[in-house]
Order: sequence, then C-alpha cells, then structure tokens
Amino acid sequence: MAAPIKVGIVGYGLSTKCFHLPFILPNTDLEVHAFLQRATPPSDPSQPPTKRWGHCTVDFPEAKHYRTPEDFFADGEIELVVVCTHSHEQFVEQALRAGKHVVVEKPFVNTSAEADRLIALAKEKGKILTVFQNRRLDSDFRTLDYLIKHGALGTVLEADIHFDFPSAPWVNGWGKKYSPGQGMAFGLGTHTIDQALTLFGRPASVTGFLRSNRGVDSEIDDTYTIILQYDGEQKNLLVTIKTAIVTHMKDQLRFFARGTKGTYLKFGTCPQEAKAIDAPGEPASAPDFGLEDPRIWGTLTTTSEFDSENQEYDEESKLYIGKYPSLPGWYRGYYENIVAAIRGDVEVLVDPETARDGLRVIELARQSHNEGRTVTWS
Repeated sequence: MAAPIKVGIVGYGLSTKCFHLPFILPNTDLEVHAFLQRATPPSDPSQPPTKRWGHCTVDFPEAKHYRTPEDFFADGEIELVVVCTHSHEQFVEQALRAGKHVVVEKPFVNTSAEADRLIALAKEKGKILTVFQNRRLDSDFRTLDYLIKHGALGTVLEADIHFDFPSAPWVNGWGKKYSPGQGMAFGLGTHTIDQALTLFGRPASVTGFLRSNRGVDSEIDDTYTIILQYDGEQKNLLVTIKTAIVTHMKDQLRFFARGTKGTYLKFGTCPQEAKAIDAPGEPASAPDFGLEDPRIWGTLTTTSEFDSENQEYDEESKLYIGKYPSLPGWYRGYYENIVAAIRGDVEVLVDPETARDGLRVIELARQSHNEGRTVTWS
C-alpha cells in the first residue's frame, strides 16, 4: 500500500478551512503535513482564537508550522502544495521550482499571460499544476453534464448558466478603478465560465456586458452577462453566463439548457459549500453531505421518455416531464483525482489550460464591453 501523499497548505483562512480541509481530511491517501501561516501561534492554545479562522498549530498540533515561504518550500517532505491565499502567482511559482505538485485556488492568476508562464514552468518541472474548480462536482452541474452526455437533451442549442448572489456583502468594499483580478467575473464567474468550457469547449467569440449595480459608479463589475458563440458543428449553440447581485428569489436560477430533444431547468444550489462553511475544518464524511433536497431537483422535459421512473407523459403537451434526481455532489472527488493523477493512474480532472481559457474569456468579455462589440477568440 502506497504511503500517503504529504500536503503543505499555504494560508489558513476561509478557503483552507471550508473549501479544502473538509475534502482532504477524509482521504487516507493524503496527509496534512505542514502549513504556511505568517501569524504567530497563540500563547495559550486553550483560549478562544483571536482571529476568525484560528491558528493551524491549535487545530493541527502534529503538523509543521512555517511562517516564511523560504522555510515552507524547503521542506523536502511536502509533495503537494495547496495555495489558498488571495494572491497566487508567487506561491505557485515557488512551489513548482521547489519540485512540488500544485493545487491553486481560483481564480488561477490575474491574467492569461501569467497562467501561460506557470503552465510552461509546470511542464518544464514535470509537475502537476491544477486549479480548484470544485463546482464541476456540484450536484446540479454533475446532473446537467450527465444528461447532456447521455442524450437526454439531444444536441444542445442554448444554455444559460447562472451564479446569482443577492446583496453580495463582499462587494461593498470594492473601489472604482479596475485592474485585472477584480470584479465578479473573476469571483463567481470563474466557476460558471469553467462549467461552460467544460461542457462546450472554447468559444469562437465572446460578448460581454459588465455592470455595477451596488449603487457605486465603478469600473469593477458586480453584475455581468457573458455570451459565448461557437462555430463548426456547434455554430447554432449560444451559451449565456450570468451573475447578478439584485435578484429577489428564494431559489436562485442555476441552469436552463435546451436542445433538440429536451430541456433541463434547475433552481437552487448544491448544499456542499454551505455545509462546509457551517462546520469549517471538519471532514466532509457524512453520507448525505452532497445530497440535494428533492424540493430543488431540476425539471427534465423531453420529447421521448428518458427516465421512466421520474417522468410522466403529459397528454396536453405530448411531452415527458418530471423532476430529475440530482446526482450527489462530490467535492471529495477532486482530491481523489489528485491522488490518482500524482500516482500516474489518471489524467488530472482540471487541466490548467482550461483554467487559463477561463481567464481569457474574462479578458475578452471586458474588451467586448469596453469596445461595444463581439470579440473573436484570440
């Protein structure tokens, strides 16, 4: 039996405790070996933490604690580095040059040019570089992907992908002048743009509409619509990616996809993120962790029966209609894939080139918005 892969984590905040540790800890093929956290350990670990997310030495007393990147990356036992800080490029480069595999939080980096440079460095060093696009493993996205691949919708002609967030509190501190890496397209958009690229590939052109709906005249978008158009066999496909912060709905729209044989309409959100935030740092090992409430399962409508158990024939419309059970969300699968990829058994789930293409979509969307025109992929 192979020894566990030793993991070093850069940062100890929301990202580490809610989006990574819950899905690393249940995996016996991974060992949390070290943290890079600049803060000094508390003098009395028994006292409540002074910072919101606490200190790694309190929660993981057996792990090593480094306060400087030089000491952290010099640890020869670390095989996999997980970068969970606000700024990524420096740590990704240091990890690769130190001979480590790297998982980096999204957005990958601030520009597609930076991404290309790091991708080239990873290939030069022979190391895995991948981006934490966990929402490929959302319950509803897994379901839509399954339905498309198994022909329930036929040839998809139009897809709307939403990640709306009413009154998003984190936008209130944003300024007015834009620089790469800022705005909602770089925030929530890195999830939905990646989902679009995963389903349909690189577009032929991009059209962007970027807005500031938070009551501030700003270049930094909090609301956007990005339209992807395709060519070749997909020339009739139109993909719309949206985020809005003014959206008064109990269950937010997530997906609407229609094709030559059917449609899929989905409201409500995969429960994994909310559960992880409710129990930060706790292993996501409960059997029902990624199960959706049947109340928010999507509706599948098809011209011919796809699922006899969940669709009923409607005499009036001559269509088969029914709630389609969402597949379980499985963020743990991301790190299961990382282990298998490091050991040479599979390809990595999220190749960095697709993450780079996601950044390029954002760049072209801003160019489109500024110039008032559709921009050809380049």
